[in-house]
Amino acid sequence: MEQILTLLENDGRLTPEQLAVMCGREVEEVKKTVDRLEKEGIILGYKALIDWDKTDREYVSAVIELKVAPQRDRGFDKIAEKIYNYPEVQSVHLMSGGYDLMLIIEGRTMKEVAYFVAYKLAPMEDVVSTATHFVLKKYKDKGVIYRAPEKDERENLLG
Repeated sequence: MEQILTLLENDGRLTPEQLAVMCGREVEEVKKTVDRLEKEGIILGYKALIDWDKTDREYVSAVIELKVAPQRDRGFDKIAEKIYNYPEVQSVHLMSGGYDLMLIIEGRTMKEVAYFVAYKLAPMEDVVSTATHFVLKKYKDKGVIYRAPEKDERENLLG
């Protein structure tokens, strides 16, 4: 099971046939295992990792640090649930250290992200403070290294 999970985490496009060969198992056994892992909520979904900077799409990402007041009998769960239901919110993590929740937010512009923080997050009853950090460039995300296209040095010789 762990081997299948690791392989799928690295490449969600692997077919049951490919997984079976890589794991030394029967295809039907792999299919049943993957189906079970999906039904149990261990495999939550499959997504492509896109380098949006290489497209025409306008977007900005930000890391938001939140200090919040935990609620009696619910801790941080209720405020986290309120926050993760916003479509702008890509990730929510409970943290140790100087702040409680870390959010990854995406919007079309810095102004849009700032508006979200100022008018949706900050006014929430349990939010004590926020700190916003805009992502300027991604070098590595989810184990994948982002590289600029290789420049052909021969171009310098022609010009």
